Amino acid sequence: MKKIMNTVLRISLISVLLISIFAGVPAKASAATDLGLTVDAAILIDADSGKILYEQNADTPLGIASMTKMMTEYLLLDAIEAGTVTWEQEYRVTDYTYRMSQNRALSNVPLRADGSYTIRELYEAMAIYSANAATVAIAETIAGTETEFLKLMNKKAEELGLEGYKFVNSSGLNNADLFGMHPVGTGVEDENVMPAKSVAKLAYHLLKDHPTVIDTSKIAKKTFREGTDDAIEMSNWNFMLPGLVFQYEGVDGLKTGTTNFAGHCFTGTAERNGTRLIAVVMKAVDANGQGSYKARFDATAKLFDYGFGQFSKQEIIPANYTFKKQKTVKVTKGKEDEVAIAVKEPISFMVKSSEKDLYKPKLVLDKESLEADVKKDTVVGKVVIERTEGTDYGFIDGKEFSSDVVTTAAVERASGFSLFFQGIGNFFGNLWGGITDFVGGLF
Repeated sequence: MKKIMNTVLRISLISVLLISIFAGVPAKASAATDLGLTVDAAILIDADSGKILYEQNADTPLGIASMTKMMTEYLLLDAIEAGTVTWEQEYRVTDYTYRMSQNRALSNVPLRADGSYTIRELYEAMAIYSANAATVAIAETIAGTETEFLKLMNKKAEELGLEGYKFVNSSGLNNADLFGMHPVGTGVEDENVMPAKSVAKLAYHLLKDHPTVIDTSKIAKKTFREGTDDAIEMSNWNFMLPGLVFQYEGVDGLKTGTTNFAGHCFTGTAERNGTRLIAVVMKAVDANGQGSYKARFDATAKLFDYGFGQFSKQEIIPANYTFKKQKTVKVTKGKEDEVAIAVKEPISFMVKSSEKDLYKPKLVLDKESLEADVKKDTVVGKVVIERTEGTDYGFIDGKEFSSDVVTTAAVERASGFSLFFQGIGNFFGNLWGGITDFVGGLF
């Protein structure tokens, strides 16, 4: 009995010891928390390819505040490019924009009731200082009214494939701050929402389609109406720009956002050594759970450190890559019975250096045989890159890691004489195959 009790005691002590050991070892951090971000949502992408490098709760619609202005910038730059609006075009202040502009607590440059301003002035006030009345003025210039401008915002969002969005105004303010002049059909206290993934997609396309947006977003300070009685110093709310309090090497955009509902948000972009990243953080808080400018820029810095520090653009599949088990496809009625195939274009994207070998090619053939004439570079399928283990977030536009697989040579059609004998050969080949199958069936 004593021996049994000793055995039980030993087992109990070992169990306690094991529990205490493993209790002291933190569980392996998941991909959603290993950066230690105290945010409601975040995402990091490669601005060139749209490859998603990291995401955290990126599909949940949240308040976006003045990050909304990226859509207004997009539509203005579209209009400038189309020639329907010009930089030197004059805007005459309306009652709506005048009243809004007088509220400096809303981030504004005051506009004169009887004043007129160029679109360039208003754009700079919007992009640098996040001026809300200037934003509405741009919306009115493009569409006549902010209500009509909302239709353009929704149309562009659909074109870009954004999901989970709701636009209720052009600026990102809460409708309660719009003096009862909020767009028709929207609620009195409505506010714009969008998931982090859609915000990143908007920024991605804005930079792709209108790269000059950076020329303005990178301006740390500028005087509005310099040299006049209305001169006002505009400091960029993006404190990660060079020379500002949270400066980060390579940052040159893009748009901050802050409201009570949305919290402290930021869509940042930075470029180093030819690599540009886009980071989005939403409702960032500090260690005490308090939202602040510092919290959003600290979170963004962690994302950029992660992207620039651990990822690099690597060639996963080279051009002219061939598949060991499928080097050719069959050719009928040609001078040759088969033709070689290979990957046409190389596939490169941002990956962690330690994870490159986790990506493997998979051949997907659309055509297993071709009829001559066969031209060089005829597409027969594609190569798809698959990750063998772990999580891959894919691309912001949902595209595949793929490249066309093509023929590497041409195959001419055989002459009529050759085709005649090929036909005879095929006839007897098929006949013999049928006989052997029949005989095999008998036995």
